[in-house]
Amino acid sequence: MTAGAGTAVARSAEPFGARLARWVPKLVLAPSFVLAFLFIYGLMAWNGYLSLSASRLLPNYEFVGIEQYQRLFESERWWVALTNLGIFGGLFIGCGMTIGLLLAILLDQKIRVEGVLRTIYLYPMALSFIVTGTAWKWILNPGLGLEKLAHEWGFAGFSFDWLINPDRAIYTIVIAGVWQSAGFVMALFLAGLRGIDDSILKAAQIDGASLPRIYWRIIIPCLRPVFFSTLMVLSHLAIKSFDLVMALTAGGPGFATDVPATFMYTMAFSRGQIGLGAASATIMLATVAAIVVPYLYSELRGRR
Repeated sequence: MTAGAGTAVARSAEPFGARLARWVPKLVLAPSFVLAFLFIYGLMAWNGYLSLSASRLLPNYEFVGIEQYQRLFESERWWVALTNLGIFGGLFIGCGMTIGLLLAILLDQKIRVEGVLRTIYLYPMALSFIVTGTAWKWILNPGLGLEKLAHEWGFAGFSFDWLINPDRAIYTIVIAGVWQSAGFVMALFLAGLRGIDDSILKAAQIDGASLPRIYWRIIIPCLRPVFFSTLMVLSHLAIKSFDLVMALTAGGPGFATDVPATFMYTMAFSRGQIGLGAASATIMLATVAAIVVPYLYSELRGRR
């Protein structure tokens, strides 16, 4: 008797209750799996086809090839959105990681109020980007926030009009984004710091290394996996940033703070350019995939 036939006989002799226990979890999960597959990957595929169609106000399945992509890259507004994404993404990731690392190093010194400070730093992450954007819109509004408060305190010459300045409005989004994400980055780095073997640090101290040198030469290089993971998470948040921009500036003044996500929304739902919006969404999806897929591959390869 072959091995396959032996396995088949063993399964046929298996009690009905055991077979039912093995199949029930699969049957329970099957509808969720099918729906997730249809509404995630199915809609991705549909969006990809719309980007190759003549769709405008309503879906039109006439195939036009890469015409929508040509229109997209000929659009000045799209290039403004890409430039803003580069500015926002670079500063958001760089400042968020720097501030988060410094906060983690501060808390790693075993200070007495560590629990209180950790709660304070993590609190912004509990808020949605809509709440964060709305709050910072009030704070940075020249007629309501910091500028008005400074004038009331007697600093009549103080001016902070970045929110309504087309050249500087993108930096207000950076401020709000870093404020919200720095605590999350701190938590990641703090977990990494607490996972480093204390014997390495004690050996370096015995050799006479100063604390800054220990962090710079030993501890921070040991945090490379944390740096990589944090970079992936923040890059993903930066590329698909929408709610923070809409709550804070709505893409304005004009379209000075447009990013690809707000460009896609405006074209698809406000300007009646569904094909153009689908093309921009496909570019965003490809960018996110280019970041996430190598990360997942490296993680799975490392586990093997």
